[in-house]
Amino acid sequence: MQLLFLGTLALLLGVTVTVPAQEKRVHRQHDLSDHDHDDAHSFQYDHEAFLGKEEAKTFDQLSPEESKERLGKIVDRIDTDKDGFISHVELHNWIKHRQRRYIEENVDKHWKDYDQNKDGKIGWNEYKNTTYGFYMGEEFDDVDDKVSYRSMLTRDERRFKNADKDGDGIATREEFTAFLHPEEFDYMKDIVIQETIEDIDKNGDKKIDLQEYIGDMFNAEDGENEPDWVTTEKKHFTESRDVNKDGFLDASEVAQWILPGEVDHADNEAKHLIHETDKDNDDKITKKEILANWNMFVGSQATNYGEDLTKRHDEL
Repeated sequence: MQLLFLGTLALLLGVTVTVPAQEKRVHRQHDLSDHDHDDAHSFQYDHEAFLGKEEAKTFDQLSPEESKERLGKIVDRIDTDKDGFISHVELHNWIKHRQRRYIEENVDKHWKDYDQNKDGKIGWNEYKNTTYGFYMGEEFDDVDDKVSYRSMLTRDERRFKNADKDGDGIATREEFTAFLHPEEFDYMKDIVIQETIEDIDKNGDKKIDLQEYIGDMFNAEDGENEPDWVTTEKKHFTESRDVNKDGFLDASEVAQWILPGEVDHADNEAKHLIHETDKDNDDKITKKEILANWNMFVGSQATNYGEDLTKRHDEL
């Protein structure tokens, strides 16, 4: 599932923004890419993990020669001790840095929108008035689904108050980052779990049953056969997600599902890239080894075109 953070962010229109039609939620702990990690068909997961999602798109527009040249310069930056090797620690730190940069750039973008008085902080009223101001004065009279929009406002306020650690109604940059990306902060985990349950729980019993769990991902149309992945997900629910086997996912079981704290995706990806690239098995990689396997680390117009051909062939 894709990782989606805040549902009520939108483009500025004057001093207010148009509120989107529905909220999104954090489905699970921040992953390195929205693509499947399947090297047999594509290295897109590795590209986004190594470069960050936006930078990976830039490399996809470059020629192979340009991509390899830029990759070489990146390798020099990763080698922080300048010993000519990229260690697991150096690669792990680089991947974490690239993923954190995505978050920082996202916060930068929205910070400019919401810090209306330019004091380096964002108060709840600033956020509320910028996001909902036009509708607030008319009690959402111009909105088709008033209940949903009121619910969105309540939910945003609850998340904002949880992110606001000192309770002064004003978010520092760190607190605003926790508001936008709660899955990145331990003290926000309860709100992530609560929002997930609220979105999937249709009967209001504060638990998730199998029907609700599957219904969040798949709704069969008349006569449609159930895909194999749905059968697999049902098995996951009954055999692993429902730990106490009572037929429901409670808050603790939802936490294990969406926030598996023991998983370090950046660490796993660093190990994977070294394993695939380290030809002399010394547990570290050289610039030469990386450039010899360059298309696993970065894309280009050529690799992007080749992956498109593979995808079309598979569809046929």
